[in-house]
Amino acid sequence: MPRRKYRQFTADQKVAILREHLLEKKPISEVCARHDLQPSVFYDWQRKFFENGPAAFQDHNGREKTLQAKVDALQKKLDQKDRVIAAVTEEFVRVKKELGEF
Repeated sequence: MPRRKYRQFTADQKVAILREHLLEKKPISEVCARHDLQPSVFYDWQRKFFENGPAAFQDHNGREKTLQAKVDALQKKLDQKDRVIAAVTEEFVRVKKELGEF
């Protein structure tokens, strides 16, 4: 008996299949038959879709604020390094002048 090959659907394909039922009001049996899909798989996709739905409406400012905080922290580090380099360079020039090499 030959083994059945399982099809892999992309996320976009899954959403399109769910849309047929949810927006176009096609019966689940018709959608599943057309895509050679078990109804239990369809219901699993639907459950996952609705469980992850809030992520689509989340405020992305939180992520942007985190990114801005990282940028600010890195800028602060860079400023500190610049001050240290300036101080070391100033000390180097002073020592060279004292030794008469400048």
